Amino acid sequence: MEKLIQLYQETWGAAPSNIEKIAQSGSNRQYFRLSGPEVPGGSVIGVVGQSVDENRAFIYLTKHFTLRRLPVPKILAVSEDEMRYIQTDLGKTSLYDALSKGRNAGGRYTLSERRLLERTIEALPELQYRGARGLDFTKCYPAAEFDRTSVLFDLYYFKYCFLKAIPQFDFHELKLEAAFQLMADDLTSEHSESFLYRDFQARNVILSDEDQKPCFIDYQGGRRGPVEYDVASFLWQASARYSPQLREELIDRYIASARHYFDIAEKTFRRRLPLFVLFRLLQVLGAYGFRGYYERKEHFLKSIPPAIANVRDMLSRGACPYPYLNEILSRLTEMPQFQEKEEKVFKRDDGYRIDTSNIYQSHKEDGPPTWSKYDNRGKLVVRVFSFSFHKGIPEDTSGNGGGYVFDCRGTHNPGRYEPYKNLTGLDEPVIRFLEDDGEIITFLESVYRLADTHVSRYLQRGFTDIMFSFGCTGGQHRSVYAAQHLAEHLNRKFGVEVRINHRERGIYTVLPARK
Repeated sequence: MEKLIQLYQETWGAAPSNIEKIAQSGSNRQYFRLSGPEVPGGSVIGVVGQSVDENRAFIYLTKHFTLRRLPVPKILAVSEDEMRYIQTDLGKTSLYDALSKGRNAGGRYTLSERRLLERTIEALPELQYRGARGLDFTKCYPAAEFDRTSVLFDLYYFKYCFLKAIPQFDFHELKLEAAFQLMADDLTSEHSESFLYRDFQARNVILSDEDQKPCFIDYQGGRRGPVEYDVASFLWQASARYSPQLREELIDRYIASARHYFDIAEKTFRRRLPLFVLFRLLQVLGAYGFRGYYERKEHFLKSIPPAIANVRDMLSRGACPYPYLNEILSRLTEMPQFQEKEEKVFKRDDGYRIDTSNIYQSHKEDGPPTWSKYDNRGKLVVRVFSFSFHKGIPEDTSGNGGGYVFDCRGTHNPGRYEPYKNLTGLDEPVIRFLEDDGEIITFLESVYRLADTHVSRYLQRGFTDIMFSFGCTGGQHRSVYAAQHLAEHLNRKFGVEVRINHRERGIYTVLPARK
């Protein structure tokens, strides 16, 4: 640590004003956030490595990717012994952190969370293909290429650090070795010229503070290799619990993005992907076994059942063409200690509420707001209501008359189920229920098209007011969700001021006009 501070002083002429140790995950490298007025952005990341060769690989790759204008940190300083270096601070929020609510809700991801996943998987081909151009793969560590040796290394890792760590789990060494050899042949049968990230996962994606753009870190183990590996690594991360439908959508997004950089053979990609998924799962189990059984790190042990669940799913899809390995993995998936425990998903807490601290808000007891502090004369103001049909359609007080009224009662009602009765369409469990069901999404797609056309025309003609109202049975779940999402959509797309009135909930909010 002292030498890292010394490197900081040598670079900027002063000691850091604050030092924050960043929690480690699977790596033995140590990370520190070093703050001071003299550094770009107010803080940088100091790294203390364990291997000179690994550090050199990361530093070389980072400098190469920076020249390619890829979203990675910049190297700012390197110590003479190359055991320490300082890089730019990309931000404090990882994609893993940003997806925590969806992950904790059993894999029910909201639309905003899905957009983050889409942006990340669409950014991957740029690193894989553009990053490979002009790259000297001989400087990669510990290997220049994904070959049979590296495949077998990971398979032996699985055998020795996972299988052999399970008490009284017997297997035939020679039969398993034969399966490993066949698997190594199949995985390396096609030549690749792309960059293989190798540890492409949500923890290694940082969302920039400005626009939540995905940026990449911890690719020091990268090498030349097949693109299927990274897709498998990202979409079958053990704890993520992505649904099959979401995985398919993200695979489609990846393929569409990859076509901008390379003439990707989609049929070949899809045919080979399941085997890479299975291989990646075995490699991950080896890592979990080593970190959990041998290093006694509890959170890695907790990750084993979700990983086994992924193996179970892949076996059901016929992803393992090697009979004896298939038998071994089937036995693993049936072991009691690897069964996932059921968790209660719908726990009510403040984390489930939409954060409206940055917008004006009034409640029922205060009466409707006067809006005077949001005087917007000469500019379009959109008013959006949610309401209960039992209490009548909201009155248009603008003096213009008219507006749209949409009936949400044709969509699945979460209010029929006990866990949601005391929640609203602003609460995370209700949002996940509606979006997972999908009917409200289809409904809103048509609404968006109609609203977009109308708002665009009103802006062209200089009109100052338009009103949209969403009704359902109680004005609590579906109408609240639909009104909130249309309001955010119009504010985001057109930059107009949107005034939201969840009438039966007594919640009034303003999304200010964007400059």
